[in-house]
Amino acid sequence: MNLKEIIRVIPDFPKPGIQFIDITTLLKDGKAMQCAFDQLAAMVQHLEIDLLVGPEARGFLVGAPLAYKLGTGFVPVRKSGKLPGEVIEASYQLEYGQDTLQIHKDAITPGTKVLVVDDLLATGGTVWSTADLVRSLGGEIVGFAFLVELTFLKGRDKLGSYPVFSLLEYDSE
Repeated sequence: MNLKEIIRVIPDFPKPGIQFIDITTLLKDGKAMQCAFDQLAAMVQHLEIDLLVGPEARGFLVGAPLAYKLGTGFVPVRKSGKLPGEVIEASYQLEYGQDTLQIHKDAITPGTKVLVVDDLLATGGTVWSTADLVRSLGGEIVGFAFLVELTFLKGRDKLGSYPVFSLLEYDSE
């Protein structure tokens, strides 16, 4: 199944010149979604993984079903003010400003092996901040996994020597 044919590309969103990769068309197609998650699970199944961690909001759409498929737990990382209880936070740069992510202080215990997941790897800022939160709690990052990678933005470079798994790659804007 050619998953790229199912994923919609929306030109000039959210601003002129951006080609938005819209995974909602893949998610609404049961066979395509099943194919994508089966393939992504196969890519990472050799890793020793205790938990998957994904940032709000599309990281939830990838992380929870992938965790189910792998038989692991899933921990959501939320934007500031969305989690009850005690949290830690990490801030990161956006194109026009800054954002903050939070995780429950008790979400990860030291030594927990964590795969960080999101729908798309662009510049890497969001998932690197997510990884910072995991490491702050003593978790061990075993890799990063994405449905889509925009290779021309070189986000993989920001993720250092960690293994990076991407189901689909887009090489140009």
